[in-house]
Amino acid sequence: MTTVKFIDLFAGMGGIRLGFESAFNKAGFKTECVMTSEIKPSAIKTLLHNFSHKYFVGDISNVPNEGIPDFDFLLGGFPCQPFSAGGKRYGFMDTRGTLFFEIERILAQKKPYGFILENVEGLVRHDLENKSDKVGRTLKVILNNLSKLDYEVSFRVLDASDFNLPQARKRIYIIGTKNQKISLDDFEKRKKTLKEVLEKGLPTMDTKLTRLLLNHFDLKDLHGKSIKDKRGGDSNIHSWDIGLKGPITKEQSILLTKLFKQRRKKNWASEIGIKWMDGMSLTLQQISTFHIADDLEEMLEDLVNKGYLRFEHPKKLLTEVSEQGFKTLRVQDTTLPKGYNIVSGKLSFEINKVLDPEGVAPTLVATDMARFVVPDKGGLRRITLREGLRLFGYPESYVIPVSINEGFDLLGNTVAVNVIKAITKRLVNSYIQNVQEMVKHDVY
Repeated sequence: MTTVKFIDLFAGMGGIRLGFESAFNKAGFKTECVMTSEIKPSAIKTLLHNFSHKYFVGDISNVPNEGIPDFDFLLGGFPCQPFSAGGKRYGFMDTRGTLFFEIERILAQKKPYGFILENVEGLVRHDLENKSDKVGRTLKVILNNLSKLDYEVSFRVLDASDFNLPQARKRIYIIGTKNQKISLDDFEKRKKTLKEVLEKGLPTMDTKLTRLLLNHFDLKDLHGKSIKDKRGGDSNIHSWDIGLKGPITKEQSILLTKLFKQRRKKNWASEIGIKWMDGMSLTLQQISTFHIADDLEEMLEDLVNKGYLRFEHPKKLLTEVSEQGFKTLRVQDTTLPKGYNIVSGKLSFEINKVLDPEGVAPTLVATDMARFVVPDKGGLRRITLREGLRLFGYPESYVIPVSINEGFDLLGNTVAVNVIKAITKRLVNSYIQNVQEMVKHDVY
C-alpha cells in the first residue's frame, strides 16, 4: 500500500491534516505526517493530545532546509500579515517578511508533488491596485511565485455552509500539483442546520442581560438576533430596547435610533473637519438639526449618565508605523468641540448573538465564540466546545484539552475539515495518475 507523506505547517488544531488524511485513507492510501510545525502553546497541547507526531518543530523559520524530511504534500493554514496597509500611498511590498515566504522556500527546496493552503477571504482583494480589480497584489504575488516553482495552481473562495457544516465560513483555498491544474469549481452542495449539531438539556445562563431579554421577547423571537448598539435593523437588539442600563423614555429611544444612523453620515465629517469614519460624535447643535425637542440637552445628558452615550471629542485617524507594519488608530482631537456618541459596540455585552437553530452560525472567530448563545430548555446558554468542534467538522473523538477560552480561541482560527476533505478528494485522483505515470516510466 502506497504511503503519502506530508508536512503540516502552522498546524493549529490539525484540521487540514484531518481532512487530508481522511480523504487519502478512504482512497486506500496510508498517510504519514513527517513534520508538524506550530508555536502556540494551547495548539501544541491540543495537537499532542490528538495526534502522534514523528517530528514536531516550533517556528518553521528556524528550521533549515536540510532539517526538513522529504514529503509529497505541504499543508498550511498560513498567517498572512498585511504588508501594505496603504496601497498606493505606501507602495507594494512583496511577500518576503511574511510566513508565506517560508512555504515558498520549502517548496522550492523539497519540490513535493503538491500543496494545500488556506487563508482568510480578505487575502483575495488585499492591497488592490485598482478598486475594480478582482484580485489584489498580495495574492497575485503569491500565485505568481508558486507558478514560478512549476506548480499548476488553482484558488477559490469556498463557504463551509456548502459542505454539510452549519457555519457560514468563507475562506480562500490555494492548491497546486506538479502536473495537473485541479478545478475547485462545482462541488456538490450539501446543507445542514445548526440544530443538527446542538446538544440538548444543558444548564442555561441566569444573568441580568438574559433575564431582560427573556422578559422583553419570546425565546423564538430572539433567534438570529444580535445584541449591539452600533447598528440598526430588525436583526439587532439594542441595550436601550431592554433597559439594560436603566429605563428610558420612548422619545429617548427615538433619539438614540436617529443618532446611531446620523453618526455614520459623511456630511458630518466635512462639517466637523475630520476624515469620515463609521461612528462620529455629534454636538448638541448638530443633533438638533435632525431631532427637535425642547428638552434635547436634558435627554442627552440623562443618556450619558445612564451609560448609553458618551460625551467626547471627535476622533481623528492616525497611522502608526511599527515593525509589524501600519496600524490605523482613532484618537480624540481635543481641539474640536465635544459631542455625543453611542457607547457600546458588538463586544460590549456578554452575548453577541443568539444563534438560530433552524439556520447556520455566522463565521466563528476567536473574539466572538464565547459570546454566541443558543436556546435550550426555555433559556439561553453558551455554545459548548463540542458544538464548536462539530461546526468545523471535527470528529467526536477529537478532544480540546485546554480551557474553554483557549479552546474557543483555537476554534476561531481553525479550518473547516469538510472543505479540506472535498478538496483533497480531487488531489487524490491527480496523485494516483502521477504515481501511475511514474511506475510506467520506472521512476517510482
